[in-house]
Amino acid sequence: MDCITFHHDTVLSDVHMLLPNARHLMTRLNAVGQPVFISKFKILSDGEKHGNEVPGRSLKEEEEEEEEEEEEEEEYDEPREGGEQDTKVPRGTAGEEGEEREQGEEEEEGKVEAFLDEDGDLDITHRPRNPPKETSGRDLVCPIIIQRSNPVLEEEEEEEEEDSTEDEADKSFNDIIKIEHTMATTLEDVGKQVWRGAFLLADFILSEPLTFRGATVVELGAGTGLTSIVMATIAKTVYCTDVGEDLLGMCKRNVTLNRHMIEPAGGDVRVRQLDWLQHDLCTDDDVEFRWTEEEVADMYNNTNIIIAADVCYDDDLTDGFFRTLYRLCSNFPHTCTVFISIEKRMNFTLRHMDVSCDAYNHFRHCLSQLQDLEDGRCGFRVQQLPSTCAQFLLYERIEQLELWKVTSTPVPLEPSAV
Repeated sequence: MDCITFHHDTVLSDVHMLLPNARHLMTRLNAVGQPVFISKFKILSDGEKHGNEVPGRSLKEEEEEEEEEEEEEEEYDEPREGGEQDTKVPRGTAGEEGEEREQGEEEEEGKVEAFLDEDGDLDITHRPRNPPKETSGRDLVCPIIIQRSNPVLEEEEEEEEEDSTEDEADKSFNDIIKIEHTMATTLEDVGKQVWRGAFLLADFILSEPLTFRGATVVELGAGTGLTSIVMATIAKTVYCTDVGEDLLGMCKRNVTLNRHMIEPAGGDVRVRQLDWLQHDLCTDDDVEFRWTEEEVADMYNNTNIIIAADVCYDDDLTDGFFRTLYRLCSNFPHTCTVFISIEKRMNFTLRHMDVSCDAYNHFRHCLSQLQDLEDGRCGFRVQQLPSTCAQFLLYERIEQLELWKVTSTPVPLEPSAV
């Protein structure tokens, strides 16, 4: 399934570009017929963080190698006295060693003679053409027919997954994140892929746990939900928001796949619809990922962190993102901190006849407008953070990845004149 047919509007996932020859397990076809893959991402420990001589090498593997070396040394006696420290003598006398060598040579000569026929020619033993089935060591391979998703079947599968998750949680590793995603999509479906900006933001979250401990967090444009899942291992409540039933359904499945990481930490992830091009939150009872009145109140009263990973790639959506950001922050009765990760993507444009970053430039323009905004409701302070935090996930952290911090503070109301 790694052979992809490219079209003029195909966007290729970072996961596929970084691991072009890796085996990605295709699990199903989504509602629109796109292949859905599942990948595993390991959260590295202190001894495995990127930058070691052997990236991803665990302490357990190093201990096992040391034990093997010690066992090999035990097979030899200590160095003999008399200054012969450079060589080690195997156990047994030299006479026994000579006898064993002669015996081995005689056995080898006997083996060579066994392969000669009556005339002295080499007799080659051929494999049987039709080996019996009972001697075959290969397992039978049965093809699996993958069909498009059905909403009713998906609900039944999710119920089965929820029932079996508790049993499988004990067997799962607490440092492995499983994510369902697509590989190559059109621009409108890029949220179904995994991007480097999500990895950078996840690294920052894991490197600053005190900043997010016990917080109520809203993620805008969550996509596959990777960053929300990582945040839920530290924060109290995470509202994982995006738009599109198929995308939100994939995000919900990813949350279910990673309950073994979220529940022990006491976190709660709620997948909800939030359209940047709409003014109000969706509370319609007919919509699966609607907001309840209690959730709306909790979100506005308690949210102190907003995160967004690699969401600015289209100017219209970038405008919608900043309008949504302003609308939320201006309705918060308290200070809110926003963390945004973005990748500067170089493209050759006919308008400039040169390599440029139009989407990134528009993002910076919107940041500047937000900081200069004075409407009497809240003020914004923009700051670029260094992208040098510890790397907990294995990916290519390129120099074009950036991390920004926006702090919104409500403006106190002036006392009215009597």
